[in-house]
Amino acid sequence: MSTMRLDKFLALSGVGTRSEVKKKIKNGEIKINGETAEKPEMKVDPERDSITYGNELLSYHSFLALMFHKPAGCITAVSDPSHKTVMDFIDCPQKSQLFPVGRLDIDTEGLLLFLNDGDLAHKMLSPRHHVEKTYYVETEGILTEEDILAFQEGVDIGEKNPTLPAKLTILERGAKSKAELTICEGKFHQVKRMFADRGKKVCYLKRISMGGIKLDESLAPGKWRYLTEEESAMLQILK
Repeated sequence: MSTMRLDKFLALSGVGTRSEVKKKIKNGEIKINGETAEKPEMKVDPERDSITYGNELLSYHSFLALMFHKPAGCITAVSDPSHKTVMDFIDCPQKSQLFPVGRLDIDTEGLLLFLNDGDLAHKMLSPRHHVEKTYYVETEGILTEEDILAFQEGVDIGEKNPTLPAKLTILERGAKSKAELTICEGKFHQVKRMFADRGKKVCYLKRISMGGIKLDESLAPGKWRYLTEEESAMLQILK
């Protein structure tokens, strides 16, 4: 790995924002190979240098990923002048490097992944790579075996081609039915449009997994956490 500026390394390591780490350097809180760092523009080699903050030996990971339990009522955007966005809930030091992978509608809840790797995000969203996304769905109207078969074959949602084969698992039938739906593409309002084609209205929608990563149900709506090493490895297989 090539060298980089000390302040950039510290920001990527989660010590703080660029402005925050500059203050820590000025206060003598950062050491490089046992010597107090003096300037934010100093060059460091993350693979060779021992860089510490307090008593903590810092490490730099070029790949950064976290999961967020999106609540209803916020939009999936980096910024918006009139709506609360998912970025408003993210308070990690590396926030400026992250972006949400795909979109969830304002009233849709559940798993939203954030990455700092644009190429991987593109692959995860491209139908060509068949990355599965699973949703928990509640509908007005009784779901049937015919719905399962229709989703397997692909349904017409008003675009040039029908949807790709999808797996519908009915959990409960009734005036309000419950199900899980797995798709491998992500067209605008796709899940709602698929059920609408079958004469059902989606009244609750929650994404519970994406790319093999399952929503951590201990994560309350509006909260986030970094992916574990195992979860990160599952995503990087797609690279």
